[in-house]
Amino acid sequence: MNHLRLEIICWSCLLIAMAVSTEAASVWKLPTAQMVYEDLEKCRQESLEEDAHTLRCLVKKLGLWTDESGYNARRIAKIFAGHNQMEELMLVVEHCNQKEQDTSHLDDWAFLAYRCATSGQFGHWVKDFMSQKEVER
Repeated sequence: MNHLRLEIICWSCLLIAMAVSTEAASVWKLPTAQMVYEDLEKCRQESLEEDAHTLRCLVKKLGLWTDESGYNARRIAKIFAGHNQMEELMLVVEHCNQKEQDTSHLDDWAFLAYRCATSGQFGHWVKDFMSQKEVER
């Protein structure tokens, strides 16, 4: 009987591990400026133009934010890898994320952490990234 119970537990653990790895294996893709603009428009409509809510909606859609841990610094750094400062950018994003963390006001957390992180060189990179779409129009 104990052997059967152990086997059931092992199979259950295996199934859970497979489910988790399948979810993790769903590949996150680098967003293009086009994707950002499309998601931004959807979020603006959903949030009735409220900036903080629009921003959080956008970064969630892009896979750059979770309500549990805030910004995903590694993914953000991958978007701007061409600037060859991934480690520094990750430190800035993580610092701002922790500094502004407020799980009871998620929109404000997302907005204030974004404002903190984009107050320096990273802000110029974001503007350059978004201007790619303007050139395409």
